[in-house]
Amino acid sequence: MKSQSSETYSPNLEDQLKQELEKPVIIGLENITKVYGIGDLEVRALNGVSLTVKQGEYCSIMGASGSGKSTAMNIIGCLDRPTTGSYYLDGVDVAQMPEDDLARIRNLKLGFVFQQFHLLPQLTALENVMLPMVYASVPTAERRDRARVALTRVGLENRLQNKPNQLSGGQQQRVAIARAIVNRPVLLLADEPTGALDTKTTQEVMDIFTELNHSGMTVVMVTHEPDVARQSRRIVVFRDGQVIHDDLTPEDLHSAGF
Repeated sequence: MKSQSSETYSPNLEDQLKQELEKPVIIGLENITKVYGIGDLEVRALNGVSLTVKQGEYCSIMGASGSGKSTAMNIIGCLDRPTTGSYYLDGVDVAQMPEDDLARIRNLKLGFVFQQFHLLPQLTALENVMLPMVYASVPTAERRDRARVALTRVGLENRLQNKPNQLSGGQQQRVAIARAIVNRPVLLLADEPTGALDTKTTQEVMDIFTELNHSGMTVVMVTHEPDVARQSRRIVVFRDGQVIHDDLTPEDLHSAGF
């Protein structure tokens, strides 16, 4: 009598592709332009940019100074509007949305991490992380609980009552990450998040982004550092206001000139 096979089978390639195709689109840029000035003084910062990022992706955006990557990031973050084109954020066209509605979108759907930490110096780490929830009208007790959970997630459970001047640069960036994720955003945006950090601290922060992505969070990061970009799973390259590569792997980066 044959013994029952103990082998387990992973989903086949067709199933994996189907699952990938069914993932919701978080970022949908369609033929985006951004023009500054008029006439002879016109500058096209973005020129027909289309880009799709799906739920759960971890994407780096690279490019030289003036390539358009920062302008694209500002539009993705609803901090600026395109001159023409459509931008669908989590299925909603936000390109020409009124400012009050955009502010609410930023607070509820987006988390931001910048090179400078932008922490309020008079507030503790816990209070800094609670701040976005004030604007989201989260009850006080829930704010405190969620802030503690977010700070624990980035390894700062023993620094809740420290103010920014009592924290190292890496710890301050961790507080900023906790603040960015506390409202449970659909998209985490990081703009040169390691630019002010040393090599060891850079890796600690990148490990946090990787863990957040592994837990299902969609992460898009602007960086000029190839070693940082290689830790993401997809790399987009801008040049002269256009996307010249939209799906490089970390292994492809060297052959692309980085």
